[in-house]
Amino acid sequence: MAPAASTITEAAGTGSAVGASDAALLHLIWLASPALPVGGFSYSEGLEAAVDAGRVTDGPSAADWLADQLHLALARADLAVLVQALPAWDRGDTLRLRELDDWVLRTRETQELRLQSEQMGRSLVEWLKTVRPDHAARAVALGHLTYPVAYALASQAAMQAGAGARAIALGFAFGWAENMAQAAIKSVPLGQSAGQRILARLATEIPAAVDTALALPDDERQSFSPMLAVLSARHEHQYSRLFRS
Repeated sequence: MAPAASTITEAAGTGSAVGASDAALLHLIWLASPALPVGGFSYSEGLEAAVDAGRVTDGPSAADWLADQLHLALARADLAVLVQALPAWDRGDTLRLRELDDWVLRTRETQELRLQSEQMGRSLVEWLKTVRPDHAARAVALGHLTYPVAYALASQAAMQAGAGARAIALGFAFGWAENMAQAAIKSVPLGQSAGQRILARLATEIPAAVDTALALPDDERQSFSPMLAVLSARHEHQYSRLFRS
């Protein structure tokens, strides 16, 4: 019998095997998919408020805004938490996971950003109960999980199939980029081609953001984006809006 690591499953009707690297890649694509039922499509993370305030007016300004958000916010907070949570799940370090989860909650600068992370984390664990109940059961001891900590748990199958922390973080960041490009299309509004140009710009920026996250120690991790926080707070009371953040 072939080892589980080299033969994950048989491709129907072909007799060919899906290797460990294939299984890891497919799992990362699955997690990054906008179709994942975690509600990411319903959030703009302050972008809608930036459009309302006239700070984002077209495709290039949306691309600049999101690139800044990637480097100044995501890379130094959620991406950094994700890469630190991966080994904690691997070794079953509940105290470390609780510390990371509490940090996310404590550093969210507005109520709607905190609610977003809580809702998406909760939804991701519910998804895990359907596809990988053994992994979902590991979340019980923590009671609740914010999205980056839950994503690290959901990525354990990819790690077991050979994915490294950098590949997982790249998938997380690209999933974020797809959601945000779609948010720009709807809120600016823009055409699909403009949205693809935004996504292309973000794809060139993501590797450097991931490298930043991988290198950040605990005392340099931060969530401090004053203008984004102001816009998010305004969005909570915005008269007309499409998104929940």
